Amino acid sequence: MKLFHLALAGFLGLAAFAGSALSAAADDFLTIQLKDGPVVIQLMPDVAPKHVAQIEALAKKGAYDNVAFHRVIDGFMAQTGDVQYGNMAKGYNPQKAGTGGSDMPDLPAEFSKVPFKRGTVGMARAQDPNSANSQFFIMFADGDFLNGQYTVVGKVVSGMELVDKIKRGEGQNGEVSNPDRMVKVTVGRK
Repeated sequence: MKLFHLALAGFLGLAAFAGSALSAAADDFLTIQLKDGPVVIQLMPDVAPKHVAQIEALAKKGAYDNVAFHRVIDGFMAQTGDVQYGNMAKGYNPQKAGTGGSDMPDLPAEFSKVPFKRGTVGMARAQDPNSANSQFFIMFADGDFLNGQYTVVGKVVSGMELVDKIKRGEGQNGEVSNPDRMVKVTVGRK
């Protein structure tokens, strides 16, 4: 009987541990409310833990709300996340959108073998591989030339048809006049 109680206690302890692991994993979804509806991104903390933690922290404090998709290139990607100059509700600067970050530090690269495919979410950065901060992009199509050069942080698991509706930019660099925005960004269950 004592052995049964020990086994039961062990099972309950394991179940509690698994439950807390599952609830932690449930937080690894980013929901971006667009004008046309929600886009759900499954974040990958096992691939890029520092980048995912920074995105989650910014989202939890509302920093991504009303931030423009300032660079959108048809057949390539939609870039957003400039919380410094891209907030269309406060301080939006179309000339500087895409050059800013956040009040958090830049991050060291977390390159991986995860490929850039349609729906992949990657971190934007400057020339320095260790300069990603708050900006990220969603791929419209496969982009194998980015593999191993940019940090992958997640993938769209629902709402890709809404990403496809984001207003495209003009010219080679994809600058968008009167851009679409992330209306609200939350972290949690999908």
